[in-house]
Amino acid sequence: MASLLTHAYGSDHTGLIVGYRFSGLGAAQRIDATEAVAWMKCADRDNAEFIWMHFDLARAGAEKWLRQHLALPDAFYEVLREGTRASRIEYIDGSLVAVINDVLYDFAFNSSSISTLWVAADSRLVVTARQHALRSVDRLRNSVRTGAVLATTTELVVHLLRDEADVLVGITRTGIGKVDEIEDTLLADRLDLNRVGLGSLRRVLVRVQRLLAPEPAALFRLLNRPPAWMSEHDLQELRQSTEEFSAALSEMSALLERIKLLQEEVASRVNEQNNRLLLLLSVVTVFGLPFTVVSGLFGMNVGGIPFNEDKNGFWIIVGLVAGFTAAAVWLLFRWRRK
Repeated sequence: MASLLTHAYGSDHTGLIVGYRFSGLGAAQRIDATEAVAWMKCADRDNAEFIWMHFDLARAGAEKWLRQHLALPDAFYEVLREGTRASRIEYIDGSLVAVINDVLYDFAFNSSSISTLWVAADSRLVVTARQHALRSVDRLRNSVRTGAVLATTTELVVHLLRDEADVLVGITRTGIGKVDEIEDTLLADRLDLNRVGLGSLRRVLVRVQRLLAPEPAALFRLLNRPPAWMSEHDLQELRQSTEEFSAALSEMSALLERIKLLQEEVASRVNEQNNRLLLLLSVVTVFGLPFTVVSGLFGMNVGGIPFNEDKNGFWIIVGLVAGFTAAAVWLLFRWRRK
C-alpha cells in the first residue's frame, strides 16, 4: 500500500502529474487535463504553442484516459506492453516514440534503481509517462517550473535528453568517488570490503550502460531521417545533446575499465595472501615433521627401541629431533632463496 501511495503521489484521477502549455515567448503556464483537452480541440489556437503532459502509469485509469482523449500512435501503447526496456527512439506515424531508461529519484546504486520513461511527441504535443519517480524528468519539471523557455517540442525532448546525460555524468562522478574510496582501502589491505564494493558497483554500472548504450545510435538514426516538423536549429540541438550523451557513456565505460583493473589487482593480492598462508602452513608442517617421525618410531610397542634403558635417552632423542628440525628449516630457507 505504501508503494502505491508513493507512485500515485502528485497525480490526479487521470494519472496526470503535471501539464504545461508553452508559447515560446515566456514561461510555461500550468494546465490540468481538462484544459489540455480543450486546448487540443480549439480550432483557433496559436500555431506556436504546444503542450507537455506527464503521466503516472501507476494510476489504474491513466492509460484508459490517454486512449480516450489523446491521438497517440498505436506504437506508443505497444511499447508500454513490451517486456524489453532497451532504449530506442523511432519516428512512427508522424510522431516520435521513445523508450528512455532513467534512474529513480532516490537512486542508491543497486540494480532495482533503474526504470523506464515512455515518450510520444509531435509538433504540438509531448506526452511522457512513467511508473516510478525518475530523476531526469523531475529535473525537467523543475526547469520548466522555474521559468525555462522552450519554443518547440523538440527543444523539450532535447532538454530531457540533456538532463538524462547530466544525471548519467553525476552517477559516473559518484561512482568515481566510490572507486577512489575503495582504492584507498585497497592500499590498507582491507580486501573483503573492496571485493564486495567493487562487485556491486560494477554490476549496477554495467546494467545502466547496457540499457542506455543504444540511445545515441537511435538518435543518430533519427538525425539521418528527421521528421518534417523539426527545424534545422532543433536538429542541431538534438545532435549536440546526442554527442553529450555519448561522451557521458564513454566516461562511464572508462570507469568500468578502471573497476575491472582494480578487481584484477584485488584478485592478485588475494592470491598473494593465499600463497603466504600456504607457505606458513608448509613451514609449520616442516617443523612438526621430525617430531611426528620420531614419535611414530619410538611409539611402536616392539623390542629393541634405542635408549630404552639409557637414563639420558630422552635428552638424546630431543637433541636428534631438534637437529633434524634445524636441518629441515635450513634446507627450506635455502630453497626459498634460490
